[in-house]
Amino acid sequence: MLSILENSRSIRWLGKQLFNREDPSAFFDPLLSQLDPMMVRQYIPARVIEIFDETADTKTFVLKPATRWPGFGAGQHVNICIEIDGTRHNRTFSLSCSPEQWRQQGTVSLTIKRLPGGRVTNWMHDNLKPGAVLGLGDAFGEFQLPVNPEPLLYIAGGSGITPILSQLESLAGADWRAPVTLLYFVRTQADVIAAEKLYAIQQRWPAFSLNVVTTEDGDTPQYLSDQHLEQVPGVNARRCYLCGPKGLMDLASELLHRRGVTEDRIHSTFFSAPAAALVSDELGGEVRFSRSELTVSSEGDAALLDIAEAARLSPQSGCRMGICHQCSCRKTSGTVINRLTGKASGPGEESIQLCISIPQGPVTVDL
Repeated sequence: MLSILENSRSIRWLGKQLFNREDPSAFFDPLLSQLDPMMVRQYIPARVIEIFDETADTKTFVLKPATRWPGFGAGQHVNICIEIDGTRHNRTFSLSCSPEQWRQQGTVSLTIKRLPGGRVTNWMHDNLKPGAVLGLGDAFGEFQLPVNPEPLLYIAGGSGITPILSQLESLAGADWRAPVTLLYFVRTQADVIAAEKLYAIQQRWPAFSLNVVTTEDGDTPQYLSDQHLEQVPGVNARRCYLCGPKGLMDLASELLHRRGVTEDRIHSTFFSAPAAALVSDELGGEVRFSRSELTVSSEGDAALLDIAEAARLSPQSGCRMGICHQCSCRKTSGTVINRLTGKASGPGEESIQLCISIPQGPVTVDL
């Protein structure tokens, strides 16, 4: 009798899982996740193989994705999905290894800095252990290497080194013959991320020049200046790659433009979203999530994604920076302001990105 009862409960449970899921490939995920998390089909699972410290607040997580993961290009980002206290969270990080590591070893590396107040980065630093499984999205991003060899200049600040590490490893592995220079700005020598890897690349690759600039080690703070650029041979003819805090990238772009480096030869990627100057008093309003039959009020410059999550909704999201478009949703009425450009949308129906859309007055979203 007990066996019959247990079978009946199992059938009812399985039926509930089937009917509550829209994606047929994920029908058996609850069962598969118990048998082997790497067999889950709804997303690409990746097992944590190794974790090691880079600096006091930065760790590298080595992951082994399922073999069906399609791979990546040097300098691209990837979304990860991780469960914290029963809630799934999506975040975007740069891959810090070369594509050759994936092709040869079947592993990838994410080098992640702990962010003050950051829920996901702090949880990963404190709780993620080898053997854990998380979700991995397809790689994306236009911060990629040129096809043909040419002189390159990299300007990085802090954890902005991570996508550049991927590219430097790729270039060194391909024995890139054109000169490559990295200007890497950090607070102190102790804040150099992947120092061992960078100096190893410098030792084995003659075309590479590394200049680590510490901004707080001396009596006078050091910032990027024309003097640094003057030390780069043929800087005006180099293709330039920038990644770091917005202030550094803005300054680098300005200095390079003054030297005649054209916009099409400057490539930037952000590890935090740039933002336009907005007047918060003009923002906010009533937000109606039509499919959820929920209406909430908002004030100031809170984005629709934050508003939805505060209302206990769980919209799909990824980078939270307006890059990956995973949070794209249909606005059916009202006006939103793009927090990156400061531009207003039209008042009618259109597709918007929840993470960078701030309501300006009443807004209705198909969520």
